[in-house]
Amino acid sequence: MAVPFPRLRALVLSCACLAALGACAAETASGVQISSRLAFPPGPEALGGFSGLELSEDGNAFTALSDRGLLVTGRLIRKGGKLSGLTVDDITPLRNPAGRPVRGFRADSEGLARAPDGTLFVSFEGLHRVMAYTDLSRSTALPVPDAFRRLQGNSGLEALAVNKDGHLYTLPERSGHLTRPFPVWRFDGTNWSQPFSIPRSGGFLPVGADFGPDGRLYLLEREFTGFAFRSRVRRFTLSNDRVTQEETLLETPHHTHGNLEGLSVWRDAGGALRLTMISDDNFKSFLRSEFVEYRLVE
Repeated sequence: MAVPFPRLRALVLSCACLAALGACAAETASGVQISSRLAFPPGPEALGGFSGLELSEDGNAFTALSDRGLLVTGRLIRKGGKLSGLTVDDITPLRNPAGRPVRGFRADSEGLARAPDGTLFVSFEGLHRVMAYTDLSRSTALPVPDAFRRLQGNSGLEALAVNKDGHLYTLPERSGHLTRPFPVWRFDGTNWSQPFSIPRSGGFLPVGADFGPDGRLYLLEREFTGFAFRSRVRRFTLSNDRVTQEETLLETPHHTHGNLEGLSVWRDAGGALRLTMISDDNFKSFLRSEFVEYRLVE
């Protein structure tokens, strides 16, 4: 989702500088600590607008989704367990079922998830839909239920996640009412259903999701106050099509990070879970495009 910026650019720049100097610390659950952050270097393709992220099981290979219809693949470099650099291997345009690159309002790609068999799922705003890619030469359209057609403009399916059974889960960025839970839809390979909802609290809205190695659903949420961002990560234990446990793992003050939108959860060699996120700079020079990584020790 593109975020409006009604405040002065100078104010945002000032806040970003304070954050870079460590003026704010994230409010986290016990055992959640920031590990490192890494700026995504600018490139000739004007890379940015990152809204989705998938990492390999070891956390080294990444696939990032730009909201202008591009997939970027590469590798993360770590020293002492901290992010220190990256390499970009490939930049590929997303294609429609006819094999042509998506264009215009059809190219607003927002959510990314990888199934156990390697299939990539991408959700789009503008025209609310989910596409499947068994390879990147063309896509296959998933069914579009009536609920998707009723979604608000620029507030569609930004969060996608696939569980170990290959079932795809998604939820809208907005529920339609401040006290209304977010409906969660599941695609079983044939049909969509809505097995449960997730409580809505505060001003946070869903922008990214992933199933962790522990089988639980992790949800990245964003709050934009008009001049700064806050981020939150909640974790949900699911059983028999219902939420049996909810935990808030991370909630940041304003200015701690940029517009975090993509989330990937993996386990490092020491056995700790890592929450790796990527920010959407909205192609604005005063915002940051970066990887942010937290370590969760349980």
